[in-house]
Amino acid sequence: MTRVGQWYTNGILRKNIDRNAKYIWFHAASLGEFEQGRPMIEAIRKSHPDYKILLTFFSPSGYEVRKNYTGADVICYLPFDTMYKVRKFINLANPSIAVFIKYEFWLNYLTELKRRKIKTYIISAVFRPGQLFFKWYGKWYRNVLLCYEHLFVQDEASKNLLVTYGIKNVEVCGDTRFDRVLEIRQKARLLPEIDIFTKGEQLILVVGSSWPEDEEIIIPYFNSHPEIKLIIAPHDINRGHLLYIQSLLSRPSVRFSEATHETLQTNDCLIIDSIGMLSSIYRYGDVAYIGGGFGKGIHNTLEAAVYGIPVIFGPKYQKFKEADGFITSGGGFSINSQMSFSNCMNKLISDTELLRRAGAIAGDFVHRKAGATEKILMLWDQNKVLNA
Repeated sequence: MTRVGQWYTNGILRKNIDRNAKYIWFHAASLGEFEQGRPMIEAIRKSHPDYKILLTFFSPSGYEVRKNYTGADVICYLPFDTMYKVRKFINLANPSIAVFIKYEFWLNYLTELKRRKIKTYIISAVFRPGQLFFKWYGKWYRNVLLCYEHLFVQDEASKNLLVTYGIKNVEVCGDTRFDRVLEIRQKARLLPEIDIFTKGEQLILVVGSSWPEDEEIIIPYFNSHPEIKLIIAPHDINRGHLLYIQSLLSRPSVRFSEATHETLQTNDCLIIDSIGMLSSIYRYGDVAYIGGGFGKGIHNTLEAAVYGIPVIFGPKYQKFKEADGFITSGGGFSINSQMSFSNCMNKLISDTELLRRAGAIAGDFVHRKAGATEKILMLWDQNKVLNA
């Protein structure tokens, strides 16, 4: 789908780019990176309406979901990083400023932007010693980092690593995702069906973006603990996966799409078979389990923690600095087996003070880490980036 979408990029640019306008080009690999950059896009539109926004994606998971996003003036796929396609794209897009979000290091794009003296930035970036830039054989690729006018990184470790290799135009500003989840919380929807389901004295466990490996651990525990109600929003809502979840359950359950006022009151598990609800559902939880930690990596813990509830996740969380922060502070817990999940849940259920304290810590952690968008724009204002 990416390749097909790229065929239309040049036509979209020819039709929609205003040659008399100034554009800030934001590139996000996929939906997650877009959500990370969204606070900055919207802050710029508010404070500098004289600039237009060009938004590109590489992954269909971003483009297909956000192709009608009203915060950008032009939205399209980014063509592959070949010199011919790069020059064609930049000729048509004609950006005044380029902003890459978190992990995007396109050699030809960055080199060509530098050659044309188009100021280019990366925001919410994280650097680790194991990346190609810092290998003994990666010096040639490290030169791509010299193409950025400035690198806005999440932490001191990233800055120190870059400085060690002679890259000094670095500023620690934090992660704009914290700003985004606070915005999401402010705009969270009231969900009457979820409100009906969660009435009562039972503890509410919300499971977000679960995979079969997560469900095989969580559901047996739920089956044997009547003091818990379960809301589960699987990552994949195809019919086969929903039937698989139901096959694991021994307590009564209902799918959200089929729920009635009566079934919401009489069932113990609510299976969310619709997309776009999870970030609002977390507000109804007492504990959240975030899926993906037994696969490629955990999904978004911040969307749950922002509501002041503790977060639990699997063992593959190392690429997510906020997960380390939750564990260190006591607002989050990593599990690696059914037994460790049971032990964690038993402690939270039996100790109401621990449950309250862990949730408060998680919520406070999110609030303390917010503000990256404001810091970046303040530095841009100081350097007259948008007034040049």
